[in-house]
Amino acid sequence: MIDERIKKFIKRHHVLTLATTDGEGMPYVANCFYAYDKERNLFIVTSDTETRHGSHMVANPNVALSVVLETRIVGRIEGLQVCAVAERGDDKARSCYIKRFPYAAVAPLSLWMLRPKMMKLTDNTLGFGKKLIWQSEE
Repeated sequence: MIDERIKKFIKRHHVLTLATTDGEGMPYVANCFYAYDKERNLFIVTSDTETRHGSHMVANPNVALSVVLETRIVGRIEGLQVCAVAERGDDKARSCYIKRFPYAAVAPLSLWMLRPKMMKLTDNTLGFGKKLIWQSEE
């Protein structure tokens, strides 16, 4: 069961940093708008397979991502790190993404679903360095 505080943090944000690697292990990061499908526990992003990170996900679906609250106040630091597997989006993913970003309905969307295997939320509002960890049972 995913801690509700993790879900609440995910819902409050809309940009993630996606880390991918090419066939030789060279890393790359991209910032992406995301929607979150809480029923299926999926981060949904759009990216053409011709982009660097899109072509990386085709070749190697293992990705990492982070979502962070930008602050200089130590007591307010919050950040989520995720290990996930990327797969092509489906109709439910499209509906979820358009619900979050209605203007995307008129654009051609090449959707990806990022399926978390592990999520770690560091939340200093709960105490310095407090971490909430979720691990997939799959």
